[in-house]
Amino acid sequence: MGFLRGSVTFERYRITADPTGAFGEQHIETLKKFRIGKTKRNLHEEPATGFSGGAHLLDTSFDVGKNIIGDALNFSVRVDSCQIPGPIKRAWTAMELAGMMDDNTGGRPTKSQREQAKEAVDARCADEAAKGNYLRMNETAVLWDAITETMYLGSTSEKANDNCLTLLNGAFGLEFSRVTSGALAAEFADEHDRTEAIFNTAATAFHPDGSNSVVWWNGMNDNYDYLGNEFLLWLWWTWEKNSNVISLSDDSEVSGMFARSLALDCPIGENGKETISADSPVALPEANLAIGMGKLPRKAGLTLVREGQQFDFTLNAETFSIGSAKISQVGNDDVTRDPIDRIESIRQLCETLDLLFEVFCEKRIGSQWSAEQKKISTWLRADQKTTKRKVA
Repeated sequence: MGFLRGSVTFERYRITADPTGAFGEQHIETLKKFRIGKTKRNLHEEPATGFSGGAHLLDTSFDVGKNIIGDALNFSVRVDSCQIPGPIKRAWTAMELAGMMDDNTGGRPTKSQREQAKEAVDARCADEAAKGNYLRMNETAVLWDAITETMYLGSTSEKANDNCLTLLNGAFGLEFSRVTSGALAAEFADEHDRTEAIFNTAATAFHPDGSNSVVWWNGMNDNYDYLGNEFLLWLWWTWEKNSNVISLSDDSEVSGMFARSLALDCPIGENGKETISADSPVALPEANLAIGMGKLPRKAGLTLVREGQQFDFTLNAETFSIGSAKISQVGNDDVTRDPIDRIESIRQLCETLDLLFEVFCEKRIGSQWSAEQKKISTWLRADQKTTKRKVA
């Protein structure tokens, strides 16, 4: 599903270098130059990657009026490959060997025969690929936003996104940095003169007998993606104990709730994972027991409301990728809107989330966190005791 209709799933990449200038005919010509299918190759040996028009899987047309929408460029990246199932290739190999082994003693193929069979099967695979058989097409929607200097990629697959970024770099000369919770925290620290504070930041041990190790964090000095897990836990505590309305730095307010789904994991890798699906997953006893035992949120369904728009989506805590986002006006579930308004709503979703994360960073990267941590730890202990009594 593309960015202009339906729900959207995407990761964000900051554009750190862009030699192309304002959107215009030159961008369309570059898309045409690197269009999928323009260069013929053996898809069995190497997949083909190229741009597509974005309207549907087989769309390979580009036009200024179609692809340039306000201050954004909308298109797709398609990867074509020939993927012949293993059982079929093994059957072809057996058939080739059967025709060579009539005079073999012992009924076993020789090394030479196996090599000949392999060559014959490879040739057949190339022939099938040339005919277009066993063709597989994978498409990733792309939204290039000039206003925020952001590339939105409609996938959370690392491999698919790497293919997109490689093509975009080769075609347009663009360079990127990935937007994750750690990257956003580092940006906040740079902008607010807290570089030293974030450099000395470590994962929080919310329980007195707990550890601050996080098994899914690689431990690199410049990686602060574990702050995304702490952000969701802080948000949970804030909405439950303080208020579900939070003031943002631009003088607007956002209200929110956890909804639909919640995935938690043990940061030390001992107590397993837990996934909860419910209208309000944080209200269930098993959710409170999980965080009381030290588990941290890794993915959560969120509903945010700001300035008359409602955003329903799933947030990956570390990568800050957005899943199945639905954007609507408050009181109106109709998400089929003008393309320019639609793109602006995607910007507003990301801005709302980033401003909310900024409120957390203001407390987390600085002297306020010690007091905030104590309150959260007290809440975790008290909530676990209450939940255990209810369960009993």
